Amino acid sequence: MPPQPEPVPRLSVIIPTLNAAVLLENCLAAIARQNYPREKIEIILADAHSTDGTRDIAGKYGAIVLDDDGKNMEEGKRLALRHATGDYIAFVDADNEITHADYFELAVKALAANPQALGVEAYYLVSPGMSSFCAYLTARLHISDPVCWLMSSNPQLVARDGEAERWQLPPGTYSYPLGANGFVYRRADLQSAQANEKFQDTHVALFLMKNGRREWLRLRGRGVHHYYVPTLWKFVQKRRRATVHFLRVQAEMPVNWMKEKPPVPLWLAAIYCVTFFGPLWHALRGLVRDGDFRWLWHLPACPASVLGNAWGVWTYRRRGKDKRLIADLQV
Repeated sequence: MPPQPEPVPRLSVIIPTLNAAVLLENCLAAIARQNYPREKIEIILADAHSTDGTRDIAGKYGAIVLDDDGKNMEEGKRLALRHATGDYIAFVDADNEITHADYFELAVKALAANPQALGVEAYYLVSPGMSSFCAYLTARLHISDPVCWLMSSNPQLVARDGEAERWQLPPGTYSYPLGANGFVYRRADLQSAQANEKFQDTHVALFLMKNGRREWLRLRGRGVHHYYVPTLWKFVQKRRRATVHFLRVQAEMPVNWMKEKPPVPLWLAAIYCVTFFGPLWHALRGLVRDGDFRWLWHLPACPASVLGNAWGVWTYRRRGKDKRLIADLQV
């Protein structure tokens, strides 16, 4: 008797939403284009009571919609995790568009072949629909914020096996934010980190790395188009909101990748960003190395990051207990 093919694992795609109609159709259409068997994909939206067409769009694509009564998106992800039935879990934001139809298929196969890896990280790739500023933030910085970019250790490529790449951090540091925007985990690993109750994207990856899973995977040339923000002013507003969200999470669970021996401390990263010569050096270096004029956005983005983060701290101190604050600050 010929060997029977292995059953295809079930995959749950978790998307936190709040008035995301302008982006959600693009996100869900990209998921619908995946060549992963549709009956094996479960889409779960943790929706914080959207008042636009978010829920109608979700219904069009057969997504499960849960009422998210929490005060930040991490609570929504925990809610969705408690309802997820997949063997693998993909975290996708409404501003993500998966770039290739084989992304989920290759991610699941790569994790099955690499039990030492904690998950699959998406590359952030340029889309024709992006502004040049958005392309700089996502495709060039990858981390979408100059302060975090400076504080992140450079991952090291361990090996390539077909489309799968194995990455890890240098010894002695865990300073690198992992876990969102197309990241795929094994459900069993999330359960080991008690993610149903404690989920915060970078916390889970940090926990798994500290417990021996120092490697993660990327798929060559594949990932998401991350439509973060189109303009510099929207970036300042987004950093304000992100800082408020970060401080709220810290108040609940004081785990912080930026304290895990970063190459540059926070105070020095902030000083760098408000000077001219440091950002100019990196902008010119990137321009020469990549031949991409979008690196010139590094000059205004650096002080804009400090402004947005400082604005977020001030906002949190004034309105930190306001449950609607994150919704009010939505960009």
